[in-house]
Amino acid sequence: MLQTILNHRTIRNYSNEPVSREVLQDILMAGTRASTTGNMQVYSIVVTSDPLLKERLWEVHFRQAMVKQAPLVLTFCADFNRFNTWCRLRQADPGYDNFLSFMTAAIDALLAAQNCALAAEEHGLGICYLGTTIYNADKIIEILGLPHAVVPVTTLVVGHPADSPVLTDRLPLDAVVHFEKYRDYTSADIDRLYAEKESLELTAKLLAENQLDTLAQVFTEKRYTKKDNQTFSQKYLEIITRQGFMKNRDGG
Repeated sequence: MLQTILNHRTIRNYSNEPVSREVLQDILMAGTRASTTGNMQVYSIVVTSDPLLKERLWEVHFRQAMVKQAPLVLTFCADFNRFNTWCRLRQADPGYDNFLSFMTAAIDALLAAQNCALAAEEHGLGICYLGTTIYNADKIIEILGLPHAVVPVTTLVVGHPADSPVLTDRLPLDAVVHFEKYRDYTSADIDRLYAEKESLELTAKLLAENQLDTLAQVFTEKRYTKKDNQTFSQKYLEIITRQGFMKNRDGG
């Protein structure tokens, strides 16, 4: 499993070979064995293989080809609907209509997603996380029929890789690990930690394509802009509120 983790590649091109029910069962079972807050398992996994539904999901995931190519689309949701229903049926009053509960369920969903990703890769399959899930969560709620107290958090496409891309670069270990206490970064630290990433051939290509001076500018001006971050933040907060996770103390 350690080699599976260290050899992780994001796969964006898939063959049309199906994933067997037995392998899918293994993947989903691995997801349910993930750590979970209080053993509540406040998440759900929606498995989509129907071509018509995948077509609709492809639209809301910014028309990324892999959504239609890969045989499986797994949508991981923060889900207190099931737990709340269980509580009420057992004469217990659930108090999970708040932001903390959303975070609890979102963390549970992400832990399950990563277990599923690792299990899929252990079976020789490829995966790709779709960050577009939170950009168009309202449309995904509609397409998948998600009820109150359920919010999509992330999505995995799963299938047989059609190619084998090189390993994606990562920052050195001391860029992300702090022993005992957090040690802030000096300018010299930043220069050292980002030196390899900034010297890559891919970086030079990105700078030329975007006509920018630094890789940081590619992120802030092209990939994840302040305007987009603010827009999608507000949209997602509204969705969380509408799905019942942002009640104030007065119940409003």
